[in-house]
Amino acid sequence: AGCHQLAVEPYGGVLLHTWLDRDLGLAGRVVVSRDGSLASCHVDLRTPLLRIPSLAIHLQRGVNTEGLVVNAQRHLPPLAALAAGGPFDVKSYLGGQLGVPAEAVVAFDLMLTDLQPAARLGARGELVSSGRLDNLASCHAALVALCAAAEAGPADATQLVALFDHEEVGSRSAQGAAGSFLRDVIARVLGATGETRVDALPRAMARSFLVSADMAHALHPNHTDRHEPGHAPILGLGPVIKSNVNQSYATDAATLARFVRVAEEASVPTQRFVTRSDLGCGSTIGPITAAALGVPTVDVGLPMLSMHSCRELAAAADVPAMVAVLTRLLVA
Repeated sequence: AGCHQLAVEPYGGVLLHTWLDRDLGLAGRVVVSRDGSLASCHVDLRTPLLRIPSLAIHLQRGVNTEGLVVNAQRHLPPLAALAAGGPFDVKSYLGGQLGVPAEAVVAFDLMLTDLQPAARLGARGELVSSGRLDNLASCHAALVALCAAAEAGPADATQLVALFDHEEVGSRSAQGAAGSFLRDVIARVLGATGETRVDALPRAMARSFLVSADMAHALHPNHTDRHEPGHAPILGLGPVIKSNVNQSYATDAATLARFVRVAEEASVPTQRFVTRSDLGCGSTIGPITAAALGVPTVDVGLPMLSMHSCRELAAAADVPAMVAVLTRLLVA
């Protein structure tokens, strides 16, 4: 149809329609050949390059009453250039951005990125709108807490934060939670301390506590019927503890109680989430890691709206609340 487009593949359980009609860039990893060796370059190309245009309402009159159906294969390839302007090649474009010839670009792992910056909104600036809050919000909170714990002085136990890839697609990768990376790192830490006993790793795991920090479903003001009435987290009222009898979350009574006590010590209120019994719920790396390591685990998160949208929404006050709890936990 007179356009150059890119072939794309959806990652995880994405809300496809939220990617329509947005200015998009490219980010990720590019492998280039330099002087006979391979080098990885991380790129974040903030130039508006791509767009997935929606179909005009004149050509789909029932879309507002019958619903929009987005087919990943037929409807998501973004427009990159007009064919009348000449050929468009991804490797040539990347080479131009990196200052290397197209033939030096060997391979790439790239994703489309929304170019709209994060923002504070609401009448009092009480909301945070951004892409990838799920789950960079928890990553941010954990890293800030780890730095704060380090500033508090030496601890009696090893403090560790693990940030994994591929949680949205099952975690079965070398860098995912189902891989051996975390166990291997802990074993190496034990080795570095001079611990040589055969049972050093299981003994360490038995004395450990794991907080699986992902995001949580806040009560949606336009869809209040989608929550179990007694377990409907509210934006701005603190971290959420998530439970599921079918082990989609790893929380049990003992780990819930421990997290609540730490939160109380940090003067932070907590909320509870249990999904409706007639609805499925998402899962986290909590059960995966708990099963692999045998570590008591609690699943928690910040309440949010628009989960898995191109642009998500959370309460600003919940961010420092989670930082405070995790800091107290790491210092304790």
